[in-house]
Amino acid sequence: MKKLSDSSVRGWRTAKKRVAIKKRQIDYSDIPPLSDKQLASMRRVGRPPLGEEPRQLIAIRLDVRVLRWLKSLATKRRVPYQSLINELLAGEMRKAG
Repeated sequence: MKKLSDSSVRGWRTAKKRVAIKKRQIDYSDIPPLSDKQLASMRRVGRPPLGEEPRQLIAIRLDVRVLRWLKSLATKRRVPYQSLINELLAGEMRKAG
């Protein structure tokens, strides 16, 4: 597992959750086991990986006008604005060779 910086907010939150879970033991005894039918009907939650490698989560600061334009364009194309940003940057990367 990748070690997060102690100064990162994400690392702090993760550590805080671990401590909270260790302090209290969760009692699952009152939860009945799932049937085969229930298990078969379950679906994966979360974003599926796109492409050959999973995408990297980053934080980026954009001008408000730029973000507003990106979101507007993404709405017109009916895609998430983050996917549009990736698509635009990938196009520039291919042009640069």
